[in-house]
Amino acid sequence: MVEYRIDRHSGVATYLQIVQQTKHALRLGLLEPGDRLPTAKEVVAATAINPNTVLKAYRELEREGLVEPRPGLGTFVLRSLAREEAGSDSPLRGELADWAARAHRAGLDREDVAALVATVVEQEFGGPRADGRENTSEGNR
Repeated sequence: MVEYRIDRHSGVATYLQIVQQTKHALRLGLLEPGDRLPTAKEVVAATAINPNTVLKAYRELEREGLVEPRPGLGTFVLRSLAREEAGSDSPLRGELADWAARAHRAGLDREDVAALVATVVEQEFGGPRADGRENTSEGNR
């Protein structure tokens, strides 16, 4: 079962953190179709957030077709986002782990690594640039 970690200083809405963490678990294969998400009561007990925040996150996941509520039973995963290339035994994951270890040994902290990765991802896949315009992956190669 997924355990949510809420960062109150991230600037990201709490319900979006739950949505993002659930999607990460779906992408990594930690949650699979048929798995039950923690109840709102369980999430509230673990994170001290408002139950309506949890329900808002679960409604968003439902709207995206990822989960479904079953009255009296809980909220269940409908589909996975996992890809073989991102699995725990994937060569790409191993390469990334090696790179992260090198970055750590070089003295980079978590925020340095996150900023570096975000920049490279934006360059490779597209995303907002400093001037507010969108990058395109074709324009970055």
